[in-house]
This record gives sequence, C-alpha cells and structure tokens, in this order.
Amino acid sequence: MKLQQVLSQVRRAADDYGMIRPGDHIAVGISGGKDSLTLLTALAELRRFYPASFSLSAVTVDLGFDNLNLEAIRELCHRLEVPYRIVKTDIGDIVFRQRKETNPCALCAKMRKGALNRTVLEMGCNKVAYAHHRDDVVETMLMSLIFEGRIHTFSPVTYLDRTGLTVIRPLMYMKEADVIGFVNRSNLPVVKSPCPADGHTKREYVKNLLRQLNRENPGVAERMFTAIKNGNLKGWSDSYGSDQK
Repeated sequence: MKLQQVLSQVRRAADDYGMIRPGDHIAVGISGGKDSLTLLTALAELRRFYPASFSLSAVTVDLGFDNLNLEAIRELCHRLEVPYRIVKTDIGDIVFRQRKETNPCALCAKMRKGALNRTVLEMGCNKVAYAHHRDDVVETMLMSLIFEGRIHTFSPVTYLDRTGLTVIRPLMYMKEADVIGFVNRSNLPVVKSPCPADGHTKREYVKNLLRQLNRENPGVAERMFTAIKNGNLKGWSDSYGSDQK
C-alpha cells in the first residue's frame, strides 16, 4: 500500500469522527511496532495539508527490558520533524519479576497508559493517537464476546475524564494486511517487542481465530467491522466526533 492510500484511510477516519480540530497537539504512542510507525508516518504527512492545523509529538514508554533499541525510531522522528520522547520505566520488572502476573497484559497496559498519559500532559498535548487498525477493532469485540460475555470494543474517539485527554484511532479503517504492505514498501524501522508474553496472549489466540474464520468465510472480518460500525455501540455514531471535548 502506498502512502497516498494510507492517507486516504486516515483522513476518512479523521473526517468521519471529527478526530482532529484546529490547534490540537496530538501525541502518537510509539511501541516500535508496524502499526504505530505507520500511524506516525501518516499523521506527519497529513499535518502538512489537513484543513485543521495541528501539531504532533511522539512518545515511547520503555518498559525496562534491556534489548530495546530505539535509535532508528529516533532517526525516523527526526526526518519527519516530530519531537520524540522516551519515558524510562520499570514496568516490565514490576509485572514479570516482582508481581509475577499470570495475566501480565492487563496490568502492563494499565501502567503503560498511565505513564504515557502523564508524559503527554507534561508535553502540553490534548490528544493521544493509538494505532489500532480494523482487525484490532474486530479482535477486541471477539475477545469481549468470548471471555467477558458482552459485545464491546473501543470507540474511534474516547474522552478520558480523569486526564482531560482525548484518545483517537486514525487507523481504524485500515486492514492489518495493508499496514504490513505499507511498512514493507516504506522500509519503516520496526522494532520487535521485547516483552516475554508477546505472541502468547488471549489477543493472539483471537487473532488466529479471526484469520481462520476469514479463510473459511472470506470477507467475514469486513462484515464484522460493518456490524460494529452500524450496531449502535457507544461511540460509533458518525456524529460522535462533533461532541468530543
């Protein structure tokens, strides 16, 4: 997928849900993975011509694993003219060594988001962009259905009352396969996750389940996404963006 095609999908999401307003300072959470680097690249380019002028910063929450090299990402941010901050934490040590969590992802995500939100507020940002794509939306709905017994997924725009930040998800219309295609075409410096739980989570189980469903029933992921978009779930009305803080 070419950058112009990515920008088309990102702009469509931003327009449909009013994700970007004049004067916004948007922080992109950078994990080092393919999704966050795609989002960073797209927003950096969108910033040049989007009708609502906005500024952009990038933040990585370093969980404290020793084998995380972010120099290539630092160089990418420099080329894109995006300020970049790395937040050092000991979250990995707390979750895996001190707490020895049997389900580490929930606690890790909570602590990581807390560190990210504190940092972006210090930087003067009013919005945080998460790199969730279409497959993430559907996988989250399936996880909620299978493991919690409810139909739920995250919304395109979420206002966080406790912090005053607004979370936006500009990649929500992109398929994971298109993200992979763009990353390969653009040679983005993807950094492999050093987390010991990577690839061994409930999300990975559901991801593989969705792949199997889509192989056996081509187009099922797209139909599930359409059902979510049209299913009156909280935050999924096209007019939602007009009501954001």
